[in-house]
Amino acid sequence: MKTTDNANFALANELAQLPAEARREVFDFIVFLRQRDRHATKKPKQPASSLRDEPFLGIWADRADMRDSFAWVRETRRREWG
Repeated sequence: MKTTDNANFALANELAQLPAEARREVFDFIVFLRQRDRHATKKPKQPASSLRDEPFLGIWADRADMRDSFAWVRETRRREWG
């Protein structure tokens, strides 16, 4: 007898010794696991997109006050928080 067969036999033996309600719970759990695994494997892989293709890139390119972003942040912090 193979190891897998021994495990299957032991599992079937344990399951047979459970009360009917507990066997239904085991069955429900098995159904849940199969559905979860099915959903996990069905997710389509998204192709990696380049940051350069993102629509937000460059939205402030024409703002003169943002040419030096470090200076803008320093000034905003000074103005807002003293």
